[in-house]
Amino acid sequence: MAANQLAPAVRQQLGIGRVLPLGGPADGSWIIERAAVGVLRAAVGTPAGALLGALRLAVADPDTAPEPAVPPPPSALPPGPLRITADFAAPADRPLPDTADRLRAALLEAADRELGLVVGPVDLRVSGLLETGGAPATPAPPESADAPDGRTGSSQDSPEGIAAIVRSVPGVARLAPALGGLSRPLRLDDGHALVQLATAAGHRALDVARAVRAAVAAAPDAPETVAVLVTAVAHNG
Repeated sequence: MAANQLAPAVRQQLGIGRVLPLGGPADGSWIIERAAVGVLRAAVGTPAGALLGALRLAVADPDTAPEPAVPPPPSALPPGPLRITADFAAPADRPLPDTADRLRAALLEAADRELGLVVGPVDLRVSGLLETGGAPATPAPPESADAPDGRTGSSQDSPEGIAAIVRSVPGVARLAPALGGLSRPLRLDDGHALVQLATAAGHRALDVARAVRAAVAAAPDAPETVAVLVTAVAHNG
């Protein structure tokens, strides 16, 4: 029975990827890997003609990562600097180091500008060469930003007032649960609130998460601690 109940949650967790720290240890915010990868792909495009392949994110050194300021979401990684690992196909008529440098710079800029991720090393591996003068390669499509709205039933076990406060914060598109076993987007437990949400286009994910935490903390009868998990990120283009 236990195994049957666990299997759907494991499959869903594999679908969303890792639960990554967003910002630093004091920010109390996380983002699912699927959402972060989709934004990076859309923002980076094909710098210097390169074609981005597989892309993953993980904490660079989990053994030295600091403790978060608030209780983290289930299975969340600690808030240390991230490592980006990516494959790419490079134009055959351009120096590989130059292409890699352009791609690395584009990933670092997008991670900070669009999301607010703290990134350390960026490891790139050439997976192939693109023919000179060939048709431009089409980048992999960004991950979908769709997620359950979460409006229905959000007041069944959490104050509707807090849910309304979250929705009123600029940049919040909707409440959107994603973690297996946490089907409700706003969960209160022993003085701690975990908010799962999607952000709107044109808003940096970390800025939205910070604003949500501040707004919830300022509410009457506010929980002692607040954590935010960004489960989907809409982006321009």
